[in-house]
Amino acid sequence: MEDPSLERHFKGHRDAVTCVDFSFNTKQLASGSMDSCLMLWHMKPQSRAYRFVGHKDAVTCVNFSPSGHLLASGSRDKTVRIWVPNVKGESTVFRAHTATVRSVHFCSDGQSLVTASDDKTVKVWSTHRQKFLFSLSQHINWVRCAKFSPDGRLIVSASDDKTVKLWDKTSRECVHSYCEHGSFVTYVDFHPSGTCIAAASMDNTVKVWDVRTHRLLQHYQLHSAAVNALSFHPSGNYLVTASSDSTLKILDLMEGRLLYTLHGHQGPATTVAFSRTGEYFASGGSDEQVMVWKSNFDVVDYGEIIKVQRPPTMLASSSGNLPEVDFPIPPGRGRSQESVQSQPQEPISMPQTLTSTLEHIVGQLDVLTQTVSILEQRLTLTEDKLKQCLENQQLIMQRTTP
Repeated sequence: MEDPSLERHFKGHRDAVTCVDFSFNTKQLASGSMDSCLMLWHMKPQSRAYRFVGHKDAVTCVNFSPSGHLLASGSRDKTVRIWVPNVKGESTVFRAHTATVRSVHFCSDGQSLVTASDDKTVKVWSTHRQKFLFSLSQHINWVRCAKFSPDGRLIVSASDDKTVKLWDKTSRECVHSYCEHGSFVTYVDFHPSGTCIAAASMDNTVKVWDVRTHRLLQHYQLHSAAVNALSFHPSGNYLVTASSDSTLKILDLMEGRLLYTLHGHQGPATTVAFSRTGEYFASGGSDEQVMVWKSNFDVVDYGEIIKVQRPPTMLASSSGNLPEVDFPIPPGRGRSQESVQSQPQEPISMPQTLTSTLEHIVGQLDVLTQTVSILEQRLTLTEDKLKQCLENQQLIMQRTTP
């Protein structure tokens, strides 16, 4: 196990970086900024970066679809945009929120998108039909983050009302509210196993809960300022956090202890995200920089990662010396825990060619849907221009008629 290392850094944003996300194949990295632009960086050295312009105000969030063929972004301009991440940078706009959109996240099947906003709502959309479906409206302050569970059945949201709420997507009911944070909750995400959630807060802490028993499993008070973002390693064994104290910290969830503190950003670290394999993680900050780090720990084949996902089961503090409560000691690192439901295993046993073919079909469907939508928008614009031309012609004829 080696220390994480800074692999490369990208410069191109003209204001604070607010969000980062890797594509599924780790070939691309997207970032959003207060400069209203979305940047698409290529991990291959000496490759051109793309700047996507469309939002009228700060870009606050970004997320690749599971296939990697679509990219969602949210903005202070109150809109959500879905982009085709290529050189053309074409996008369609979703409008339903009445205030800043803080969070966008695709469901694991790519069919749905969940968004969170300062209008105090969480909204769910159909990706392919490009249609607003429903709102979840029990928060009483800005909602900063919303994520689907790995199986798509649950949604978790974090708010400035100091709560984290767990929702059932089908019934649209709030299953539970977690109220232990002492300040605004800035970020929340599901453990890869789907059995736990971790939340970051302006109270400088990170908390981990079990979504089945709703018990607080772990509590970390390691940062000296607000924790702005976090990301689980795909193995489920590690968590990386980004803080306004300018540091990134990597936590060992199995042992409930701090592994590394990374100093790279000048000023607040605003965002952080692991790649889908865990080989890399990216961070962004108010220093306008995007940094890519090589993890150098527990990197194995992605199929193997999925097989050994385990949720943290010990109650641990930042010092790691709190007593164990009603939970078994985590099994050895080489063994999977049979009682834990990890993500569906079927895709792992599929022949590689079939998996690739299916991914290609889904990707093409994403692109075709987006292309049709863009053509419809252009057709509407053309119709509007024709109407305007006809109206102008009629006016001219009226004026020239004696």
